Amino acid sequence: AEKNLKLEEKITMLQQQNEELRARIEQNTVLTRQLSEENTSLQEYVEKEVEEKKKLSRTNEELLWKLQEGDAMSPVKLLPPSPTSLYHCSSGNSSPAKVRTLRR
Repeated sequence: AEKNLKLEEKITMLQQQNEELRARIEQNTVLTRQLSEENTSLQEYVEKEVEEKKKLSRTNEELLWKLQEGDAMSPVKLLPPSPTSLYHCSSGNSSPAKVRTLRR
C-alpha cells in the first residue's frame, strides 16, 4: 500500500510536469508563429527596399548619362563637381525617410 501511494504521488507529479511542458510547447508554438509572420513581413520590406534602391540606381545612371551627353553636346563646359556631399532621401510605404550622404 505504501509503494502504491508513492507511485500515485509520482504519477501526479509527472502529470503536472506533463501539463507544464504542454503549456510551454503551446507558448513556443505561438511565439514561433509570430516570429515567422514578422520574418515574412521583414522579408517583404527588404524586397521593396531593394527594388526601390535598384530603381533609384537606374534613375541615377540615367541622369548621369543625360548629364554627360548634355556636356558633350554643350558648347560651354561646366566646372568639375565640388567634393561636397549630396543628400539622398529614400522612403518606403512602411518606414520613415532615411537620409544618406553620398560622396561625389
